[in-house]
Amino acid sequence: MIRIIDTTLRDGEQAPGIAFTVQEKVRIAKLLARLGVYQIEAGTPVMGGLEQQAITEIARLQLRCRVNSWNRLLLGDLRASIACGVRDVHIACPVSEIQIDQKLRRSRLWVLDTMKRAVRYALDYGLRVTVGAEDASRADPAFLLDVGLAVQELGVERLRYCDTLGMLHPFDVFDRLSWLRSRISLEIEFHGHNDFGMATANALAAVKAGVECVDTTIGGIGERAGNTCLEEFTAALQGVYGYNLDLDRRVLLLLGKYVARAAGRTGWRHSLSLVDREQDSPACRPAMGGG
Repeated sequence: MIRIIDTTLRDGEQAPGIAFTVQEKVRIAKLLARLGVYQIEAGTPVMGGLEQQAITEIARLQLRCRVNSWNRLLLGDLRASIACGVRDVHIACPVSEIQIDQKLRRSRLWVLDTMKRAVRYALDYGLRVTVGAEDASRADPAFLLDVGLAVQELGVERLRYCDTLGMLHPFDVFDRLSWLRSRISLEIEFHGHNDFGMATANALAAVKAGVECVDTTIGGIGERAGNTCLEEFTAALQGVYGYNLDLDRRVLLLLGKYVARAAGRTGWRHSLSLVDREQDSPACRPAMGGG
């Protein structure tokens, strides 16, 4: 079963010029839950202020989907998440040499040790944990495997493979994720960016490689060129692979329009028209069902 982890409220809000209000974030979360996504990435609590308020309100809603926060390797981040009342936390772990050296100015050993400490801290609080291999597409495969095996041993739920700079193409994605899946039993999640316009194709390649969880944003909004577009990905998943995620298409259309308005992109029609066209597509009609 393919599951959607939507990160509109976290990575999507990193798009230039987008800053959702607390009320808009809560409304988007409610619509995502009605749509039928598996999990919502609600934000980064350590940012404080309105971000914490929004995450806390979303966590209190008791939505029918899971809600996670995004955290660095720091225990202070996790304390902020715990204060917001989330039950799921995502811990980002830089794995490429350039990020370890230039961003953290640390060593691989420090990254592994600090990641283990953060994971154990979260697990001790009874939280469900996923770990993100940040910049995995530029990482040494041997070190990426070390991280994967370490989080598997710790009891982490999933490993997120991040194409942080959107530099991969579909053949790369299929080969790399197939290789990784053959070496760890841990569930893998794919997080793609659209810097070269291949986020949707890369997400489909990840599914072909056996990945069951894919990160998306509404309309593909996000940092730089954006993320995997939920509307594009789900339409292509059905049109190419004949796979129906049983999402409520009427809610998806409403959600797209609401996010476009909240993001100040009222002329943004591309992703919305995908939902409209999908209703009348002969290729998709037999598999639509009632969802």
